[in-house]
Amino acid sequence: MSEPLDDPNARAFTSRIPFASHLGFELMKFEGGESEIRFTPRPEHFNTFDVTHGGACMTLLDVTMAAAARSQTPEIGVVTIEMKTTFMRPSVGPLHARGRLMHRTATMAFTEATIYDAREQPCAHATGTFKYVKRRLPTGAASANPMRPPSTD
Repeated sequence: MSEPLDDPNARAFTSRIPFASHLGFELMKFEGGESEIRFTPRPEHFNTFDVTHGGACMTLLDVTMAAAARSQTPEIGVVTIEMKTTFMRPSVGPLHARGRLMHRTATMAFTEATIYDAREQPCAHATGTFKYVKRRLPTGAASANPMRPPSTD
């Protein structure tokens, strides 16, 4: 697999998703309706069976599909409308997800993504619908999280 993208649009995409950064997602492909994200789960991402937690897998699938939806028009944001996930086998070890924009309209994107393990076995698959929206520009820490009280510094 190649190195993470050094494209300004790719950096902007990943830097605006603090949760994806926190999980350590690395955007590998972001073009032409396709995306690929690499994720190496750490022990804090595991469930009680010592495999990657389903919530972490669903986040990987969600972000991968959003990247595919935005890859043709990175200046426009997307929000998830709905998502269906199927888990096929435990997600163990280094993972990567590939996403694809299947169809789009002026306001909606229809996508799919699959998580693969290091042996290229599919672990989970999702389909998702996203709505294209104007990106909201952050105006500070409080704007990113409306539940966080304003800073008193």
